[in-house]
Amino acid sequence: MKALKSLALAAAVGSASLGAHAANVLVVLSDANHLDLRDGKVYATGFYLNELLEPTKALLDAGHQVTFATPSGVAPTLDRSSVDAQFFGGDAKRLAEFEALLAKLKLTSPGESPVISLARVEQIGFKHFDAVYVPGGHAPMQDLLRDPALGRLLRAFHAEGKTTALVCHGPIALLSALDQPQRLIDALERGEKVAAPRDWIYSGYRMTVISNQEEEQAKGLLGGGQMKFYPQTALERAGGSYLSNATPWTPNVVTDRELITGQNPASAAAVGKAILQRLH
Repeated sequence: MKALKSLALAAAVGSASLGAHAANVLVVLSDANHLDLRDGKVYATGFYLNELLEPTKALLDAGHQVTFATPSGVAPTLDRSSVDAQFFGGDAKRLAEFEALLAKLKLTSPGESPVISLARVEQIGFKHFDAVYVPGGHAPMQDLLRDPALGRLLRAFHAEGKTTALVCHGPIALLSALDQPQRLIDALERGEKVAAPRDWIYSGYRMTVISNQEEEQAKGLLGGGQMKFYPQTALERAGGSYLSNATPWTPNVVTDRELITGQNPASAAAVGKAILQRLH
């Protein structure tokens, strides 16, 4: 019922009617409302408003269906620091528009959220979905990078060449496709340099994620805390071919085969366009 509810809600929000070419897009968010930092410190986080909704709105406006999921099916958490006009070109009206869309979708409402679990997604069947999108915010670094159900989904999408898109911290979720992601995660947290795993389906893919340089520039958000490792380092150690922008915080989208990755919040809208291009 929740899956049907989410599909119906997405269709109702979209401004275009569903047509013969309408696709089913799965948007996967983190369950987490925080990120564990070094020395026992904790950073309150979740998903970034523009990273979730700029691509989602583009999909809905094009008449596609969208289903939202988290690992355990709980309502995701909005990172309040992302509710800022700076992420919408400094336009307060655009910020208000996307806040209104989030309220209409009821994604963050514990009692009304249409979000389903990844177990339910698996029951519905991966073949039902034509694309998957993972937005950022720091939260994916807490759970999605090691989630076994997401790993199974990514491997299934990879096998069929289905569009797989992620932005900012979202691409860290690609580690879940490893056979044993925790081995690499543990090594990263200890600061150890290890050989790239042989079983990663994205080995050699060109990709991007929020850069180490951008993380350093934004670390003031952590209130004096320090991340256990940066996602750029993680994807490079896993075997990805990392591509960065020339100027920090400017848009950068990298497409390689079925994989679309965006570097930072400014890349979200372009990631949405890249998804639409592959679906049409």
